Amino acid sequence: MEQQKATQEKPTYEQERTAPEPQEGKAEERAKNEQQEESAGNAQQENMQAQQEAPEEEQPKAEQGQNDELAAANAKIAELEAKIKEMENRYLRLYADFENFRRRTRQEMEAAEKYRAQSLVSDLLPALDNFERALKIETENEQAKSILQGMEMVYRSLLDALKKEGVEAIEAVGKPFDPHLHQAVMQVEDSNYEPNTVVEEFQKGYKLKDRVIRPAMVKVSQ
Repeated sequence: MEQQKATQEKPTYEQERTAPEPQEGKAEERAKNEQQEESAGNAQQENMQAQQEAPEEEQPKAEQGQNDELAAANAKIAELEAKIKEMENRYLRLYADFENFRRRTRQEMEAAEKYRAQSLVSDLLPALDNFERALKIETENEQAKSILQGMEMVYRSLLDALKKEGVEAIEAVGKPFDPHLHQAVMQVEDSNYEPNTVVEEFQKGYKLKDRVIRPAMVKVSQ
């Protein structure tokens, strides 16, 4: 009986293994773990604060290199854009110069075609003046009259040929004086005409289309 009682009081192996640990050991271990976690958190916070407070000179080399490459690329882009702008302005100037040259050339060609007879007309004007002076001669001689009639026919033929080219005489007598059409060589007082009116024509004037070849030489009333 005593042996059986001792056996019951002695703890088995299973009971010893599952027996609760002392409370003091758990508290120490928990405090130790909390201290380690607090230390790790403080270290991480200090590391983050150090990174935020670090000066720009201590940035990582990789980030600094990327910034340098970006700045260089932007500078190159700006340089190319400036060159493109300069070439565009040069092209616009050349195009404007070419358009002006082409317009002047076209105007000169049109003027040359329009006034192609100007040189010939200028050379013929003295002959026309001689015909006009000769036709003013009065004679009773029949032979002289016949010659004058022939000269008048030639004179009329010249005027018709010149008229086809756009040549016409400038009207003078009785017209208001126009300095673009008339050349005043004398002024007189004449009650039969209003002031600044052509009274007499000394030499005919001619124009080719809208260009004056020679102004009329006239006398003007005051």
